[in-house]
Amino acid sequence: MTDDSSPQRILLVTGLLGAGKTTALRTLEDVGWEAIDNFPIRLLDRLLETEPGSARMESSGPMTIGFDTRTRGFDPTRTIDLVKKLSQRKDLQVTTLFLDCAGAELERRYNETRRRHPMSEDKPAATGIMAERELLEPLRRWADVVITTTSFTSNDLQAAIRAQFGSETPSQPTLTISSFGFSRGTPPLADLVFDMRFLANPHWVDALRPQTGQDVAVGAYIREDPAFADAFARIRDLLLLLLPRYQEQGKAYVHVAFGCTGGKHRSVFMAEQIASALRTAGFSPTLLHRNLASRAADLLEGQKL
Repeated sequence: MTDDSSPQRILLVTGLLGAGKTTALRTLEDVGWEAIDNFPIRLLDRLLETEPGSARMESSGPMTIGFDTRTRGFDPTRTIDLVKKLSQRKDLQVTTLFLDCAGAELERRYNETRRRHPMSEDKPAATGIMAERELLEPLRRWADVVITTTSFTSNDLQAAIRAQFGSETPSQPTLTISSFGFSRGTPPLADLVFDMRFLANPHWVDALRPQTGQDVAVGAYIREDPAFADAFARIRDLLLLLLPRYQEQGKAYVHVAFGCTGGKHRSVFMAEQIASALRTAGFSPTLLHRNLASRAADLLEGQKL
């Protein structure tokens, strides 16, 4: 919610079909904008009415509205006149974003998707693209921001939208650190998986077998492995490098999983230690132990590494 005294941010998103409007709107929604696509732009003033009890009064967060030449009643000149009128209101901050793209690249995109350009009818896509560009030219000249996506990948456009219209500080992704047993399969949605089966296995120590990676004695045993300290430091440093990059890219969820044979000793201890190190570094991970309470863990440990 914005402060009552500050104007509501309204971002109109339009441009050539195939230039990335859908990607732009989804990205804006991810960074906190309320997104509406294919809205009849002639009804925009009604959407933004401020009468008591109206939707505008109940929610004054940033709103983005997408429209293009397929939108019912589309008229560039009338749209510009409407935007000029709305821009005079002190309770609104209206910005227009135009997404452009070279004709040859749009043709390639249409060929790849095998979709027909809405304005080409039975003619080549290039004909429809030229007609659309001519129709949209007044809006392109009028737009406050023009982004040309000719050489952009989808990720490039998302990054550009976040940089231009996102918050100054991207929110941290939801971070999950988990442990698991390979004998029961790897987590299907893990982004990074680390195999801890190279470490000495506490299962083969009778006194440690019934304990878990959360117990002090098990942790001390694993720490004595000559490979542990270096492996821990390298994994920690890798995550400290990657997590800020994931944040910059707008990744909403990051799941880092540590596995051992049964998911009871080595993976649990490493997950606990990494989660602690990340908290010290300013992150807020959720810690999960998938197989810690599994009854058959001892049997599985005895059969495999």
